[in-house]
Amino acid sequence: MPHSLSIKDLYFTWSKQSDFALQIPNWQVETGQKVFLYGRSGEGKSTLLNLISGIENRYTGNIQVLGQDMAKLSQRQKDTFRANNIGIIFQQFNLLPYLSAEQNVLLAQRFRSVSQTPQSEQLASICERLELSGNLLKQKAIELSVGQQQRVAVARALYGSPALVIADEPTSALDTQSREQFIQLLLDCAHTSTVIFVSHDMSLASHFDQQLGLAELQQRVSDADVA
Repeated sequence: MPHSLSIKDLYFTWSKQSDFALQIPNWQVETGQKVFLYGRSGEGKSTLLNLISGIENRYTGNIQVLGQDMAKLSQRQKDTFRANNIGIIFQQFNLLPYLSAEQNVLLAQRFRSVSQTPQSEQLASICERLELSGNLLKQKAIELSVGQQQRVAVARALYGSPALVIADEPTSALDTQSREQFIQLLLDCAHTSTVIFVSHDMSLASHFDQQLGLAELQQRVSDADVA
């Protein structure tokens, strides 16, 4: 599979009356690549991630994720595809507050196409690398610090070894030193996955294979137009 992500002639707007429009003529992300995507607040970075992951569906053009044309899937199929193949780290972490940390990590299993028995060795390995102790995993998410919640969100995204990991501004609540440590930890734990990391913090860009601005993506001319 040459590309984890392939986008062609993507156009999205909230409504005909909206001033906002997202247009990407041509973009491919190679399998295993680590991409840093940056842009101004409100430019459409989170919207693009929602389109890639199948959370947002109103668009024209073609989005293929791991070889799958997302437009050909029903919403239920998209939910299953996302649970099976994509790990998402949300800006606000999106943990269920009254579930334990471990229950939050294992949550995606409920939506997978084939029910799986929790892989205790893999879970233990991820939690060890993220410094999530057994006692901490038993605590409710609401009882955890911001840093602990962030690590639980990363463990949830990485559990099951997803082919694609998407991170939406997950370092916005951290200080500079914590941001650097987080990036190193994420990329180390996701070394076999394709990673698309969205941020406006350019100090983090050097950690990634490729750095792209959303404005640059929207200005690209497709190969077909060049030809």
